[in-house]
Amino acid sequence: MATPRAGWRKYVKILRLSLTERLVYRADFFVTTLVRFLPLVTTFLLWEAVYASSGRQDIAGYSRDGMIAYLLLVQVSRMFSSMPGLATGIARDIRDGNLKKYLLQPIDLLPYLLAYRGAHKMAYIATTVLPYGLLFLFFHDVFPGWPDAPTLLAYAVSLLLAFVIGFFFEACIGIAGFWILEVSSLMYILNILNYFVSGQMFPLDIMRRDLPWLVTLLEYLPFQYLAYFPATVCLGLKQGQELWLGLLIELGWAVFFVLLARWLYRVGLRRYSAFGG
Repeated sequence: MATPRAGWRKYVKILRLSLTERLVYRADFFVTTLVRFLPLVTTFLLWEAVYASSGRQDIAGYSRDGMIAYLLLVQVSRMFSSMPGLATGIARDIRDGNLKKYLLQPIDLLPYLLAYRGAHKMAYIATTVLPYGLLFLFFHDVFPGWPDAPTLLAYAVSLLLAFVIGFFFEACIGIAGFWILEVSSLMYILNILNYFVSGQMFPLDIMRRDLPWLVTLLEYLPFQYLAYFPATVCLGLKQGQELWLGLLIELGWAVFFVLLARWLYRVGLRRYSAFGG
């Protein structure tokens, strides 16, 4: 009888093998990173125009340098929380019958994909640390200074939890493929919504004066923890009780999506097998 330790050991091996496989395509990661810099440049130019046209040095508590620093840190947040292709891949396996490989072998779908995606993230970070490092070095003047040790620890925790929320949130959407034929349209809508409400385009604080109720609502929803919250933690904008409450809520959402994904998968498998899949 396999022990829990032996069961998890195979996923560690999957992580190691997937990491080796991903590192073969270092050039692909590097080129992809350069391409991703283009929307960032466009966003910088947009905010340059906003500050120039408004004639103000401060917008919702963010100076021009503060805004650039925030947008740069959002890129790091999304490096951890974005899971391109995860939901559609799960739904495709369900639709095409490829899910049976996880049912016939002693491999669980979610831990396998978690190990595989974890390897992808590590390979991506390893191969893009140079261009991102140069970018942050070039814009080092926009940052208020190096965060202290507690802030760095809280920032690291927020990024890891962002990875967990991002992975299991998209996994839940993919597992919906047990009930709906195509999830790509749903993902398209969610990605557009997520772009605005997670703080990728601008800090959520900008809406606080005109739409305080919306900002308060978003603070309790999971989307801000995919981009906005880790960035503001690193900038030192979350301190004391506000910081620890935010981390606690983020942890709660992470646990919620882990449990929800496991439950949906179990229920979906009963439906899947009922149709002879």
